[in-house]
Amino acid sequence: MEQDERPTGTSVRPSHHIAHGADDADDAEFITIAKVTKTQGRKGEVAATLFTNFPERFTARKHLFGFDSKGQQHELELEEHWPHKDLVVLKFAGVDSINQAEMLIGWEIRIPRSQRAQLEPDQFYVSDLIGCRVYDGSREVGKVRDVQFGSGEAPLLVLKGEGDREYLVPFAASFIEEMALEQKRVKMKLPEGLLDLSLPMSSLAAAPQSARSQTAGSQTKDASLRKNQSGRDEKAV
Repeated sequence: MEQDERPTGTSVRPSHHIAHGADDADDAEFITIAKVTKTQGRKGEVAATLFTNFPERFTARKHLFGFDSKGQQHELELEEHWPHKDLVVLKFAGVDSINQAEMLIGWEIRIPRSQRAQLEPDQFYVSDLIGCRVYDGSREVGKVRDVQFGSGEAPLLVLKGEGDREYLVPFAASFIEEMALEQKRVKMKLPEGLLDLSLPMSSLAAAPQSARSQTAGSQTKDASLRKNQSGRDEKAV
């Protein structure tokens, strides 16, 4: 990928324009780990929402990429970072004032997909689950369009079925028969009647007991999945 200037001096300059969208080959090579929401402090610091379960990896991740609202890619060098409430504060080289920091608001902070943290065998990235076709035995139920998290329950796969019908299926280890992420396929064996239930988060307790069994892998630290522009992040279940 062609790359030009890194952020230096008084501004952060775009190095290469990338067409934004799920089908763009270059865009698909990156995942979002944070999104800048506001300035923080007077020396160019910004506060960002996390889209990763591994914020400690900012210690080693110094060379990052910022994508602005137009889909332009900017190379960034991380000088410092620290947690602040449920956000992370980031200080980038060449961004030394509030005015410069304001330019970064709304940017997605990304890394190459190849640099994602390694997971345990029973953990899966949310971004890998999105787009998977889910089967109950031989029946195709729908395609994963989102993952929802609650406090203590199994994460829910939000499936889009025929006729735009939506299903909420607990991503529980006891339901999973086969994970074929490279083929974008998840085979499950669901309790009888589960797909007939309307299963919003507030009524998960009304589901069959098996629907509340342990998750396949450790649950994310965040209570809900925050969406980002690219739909690709470093959240795991």
